[in-house]
Amino acid sequence: MGALRWGVGSVATVAVYAALFLYAEAQSVVIGLLVGAVVAMVMASRFDVLARVGESFARHERALDRLTFAACIAVAALFHDQHFVLLMLATVLLYFVACIGLNLQFGHTGVVNFAGAAFFGVGAYAAAVLSQHTPVPHLAIIVIAGAVAAVIGSVLIIPVLRTRGHYAAMVTIAFGVLFKTFLEVNDTLGGPQGLKLPGMSVFGIPFNANIALSDDAEISFYMHYVVLALLLAAGAYSLSRRIERSWIGLNLDAVRLDETACATFGIDVARWKIVAYTIGNALCGIAGAVYAMMTGFIAPNNFTFGDSLIMVSIILLGGVGNPRGVMIAAAVVLLLPEKLQMIQEYRFLLYAVLVMAVLLFRPEGLLPRRLRAYFPGGTS
Repeated sequence: MGALRWGVGSVATVAVYAALFLYAEAQSVVIGLLVGAVVAMVMASRFDVLARVGESFARHERALDRLTFAACIAVAALFHDQHFVLLMLATVLLYFVACIGLNLQFGHTGVVNFAGAAFFGVGAYAAAVLSQHTPVPHLAIIVIAGAVAAVIGSVLIIPVLRTRGHYAAMVTIAFGVLFKTFLEVNDTLGGPQGLKLPGMSVFGIPFNANIALSDDAEISFYMHYVVLALLLAAGAYSLSRRIERSWIGLNLDAVRLDETACATFGIDVARWKIVAYTIGNALCGIAGAVYAMMTGFIAPNNFTFGDSLIMVSIILLGGVGNPRGVMIAAAVVLLLPEKLQMIQEYRFLLYAVLVMAVLLFRPEGLLPRRLRAYFPGGTS
């Protein structure tokens, strides 16, 4: 029970801090909260608090994961009538889903993908076309959008398999640039002006209508998207953890560590790269589809190479291979420029500084992935 208390305390502390940070509007208060967080992290690291929290999560993972899910619901409920805060929460959760997919590729298999925003955009445009021109239910559109992203990714994996290292990275960068250019010159898909989308409707419930509690009280319509994004995030996290603990995850880790040794012992390197690439791109496409229907408008400038770098910076900052770190990093990278209005125009500079700082002072990320210990019938 002593170990469990450390985990419960950390979840409660982060939830309270997140609520205060989202509620703060004055720039001085926001800066003060940021300074306080940095000081708290330094002190926690010095007095071995982070190690105890990590041990608590390792021993009581399921209970603390459920508590984290409940904490997210509580924070969302606290801001139930604030459109912008709920929009940002839903955006963070959807980016978390997409980055879980990239984390499977990069963190587990070692496949570099700098086209995350492009696959995010594939899902978004697939949702736009299907919602405008077909009677397919919106929940089915989300699944189809993920499948479309996976299929297109299966074509890109061919040159990726034939290259390694920075050459493979260049292939994905080229795809991202080509995707944006294709959207800009394709008038069928709206060209540079983009496309409008209708709001989601699930089982007859319009997601773009506020939820009336009484004559003078209502819940923001973005709460629908927060709940949906939270369910997707929970599903993506669960899928990632199950893959990591299975024999599939064992093969993926082996491919990442040494492809030559894998081939020597009969492990099909190409097969497992294709598996990771397909699942990862499908998650990006699913997140992009929901994001497109939530915002109601998409354009080529929403899916640039810079947006792909944001996703990569989230993975590096959180800790390569650790889905919990990805969640924290997504919140930091996406919310910080919105709360600090003075740096909104310099957000890409902020991301660059964050990445360089992480690589220099904490290359394993905020929450490093624990060493894998694999035994039959055990956990990793």
